[in-house]
Amino acid sequence: MTEPGSLIRQISGRSAARNFHSFVISELGTGIVSGRFPVGSILPNDAAMMDSYGVSRTVLREALKTLEAKGLVEARPKVGTRISPRSRWNMFDIEVLSWHFETKSDRSFVDNLFDVRRSLELPAADRAAELRTGEHIRLLKYWAYQMDLSRDQPEPFALAELELHRLIMDASQNPFLRSACSMVELSLAVTVSASIEIDPAFDRGDQIRQHNTLVAAVEHGDQDVARTAMAAIIDAERLLSLRTVSP
Repeated sequence: MTEPGSLIRQISGRSAARNFHSFVISELGTGIVSGRFPVGSILPNDAAMMDSYGVSRTVLREALKTLEAKGLVEARPKVGTRISPRSRWNMFDIEVLSWHFETKSDRSFVDNLFDVRRSLELPAADRAAELRTGEHIRLLKYWAYQMDLSRDQPEPFALAELELHRLIMDASQNPFLRSACSMVELSLAVTVSASIEIDPAFDRGDQIRQHNTLVAAVEHGDQDVARTAMAAIIDAERLLSLRTVSP
C-alpha cells in the first residue's frame, strides 16, 4: 500500500521499496494510465507478461486481481484481461493517482483535480472552524511553522503542507473527508513540481501567509474566513500548477 506522502517524495526520486508484486502492479498501472496499454485493448497473455516482468504466474495473477479491484482491468474467460474504460477507474485510489502523477497529466486532468479538491476542502475548513479541538490547533500551528522553516526546501515544505491539510480534514470530524486526502496529496505534488520547474528558488511566502490566515480562522472559529482562506490557497495552487502542463 502506498504511504501518505509517497507522491510528494517522488519529486526527489525517492520511492518506497518494491517487491515483485508491487513492481508488476506499478509497471502495468503506469502503462495503462499512460495509454501504452490503451482502453479496450487486451493485455499480453500470462506467459508473455511472466517473461517480460520476470515473475511467477502467482505473482502476476495477484497483481492483475489488484488492478481489477482498482477498476483498471477486467478479466474475461476465453478473451483475456481487457483494459477498462476510464469511467470505471477508482480515481480516489492513491496508487492510481500516483500513476497519473508519473505520466504528467494534461490541463484538463489538473483542472478537474483542483475542482474536486475545492469541493472537499472548503466544507472541511468550514467544519474544522466549528469543531476543532485545542490539540488540532496546536498541531496546525506546528505544521504551519514547519512550512515556514522549510520554505526553501520543496519536498519538506510540501510534506508539512500535506500534514496541515490532513489535520483540517481530521478536525472536520467527517470520516468521508478524512478518506479523501489522496486527492489533496496529488494536487500538492503537482503544485510543488510546478514550482520547481518554474524556479528552483520559488518564493513560497504567499502560500505560508495564506495558510497562516487559514489556521488563525480555524482557531478563532471563523467559518467564513476559513472557507475563503482555503479557496484562496486552492485557487492559487491551481494557477501555479497549470503553468507547466500541456493544453
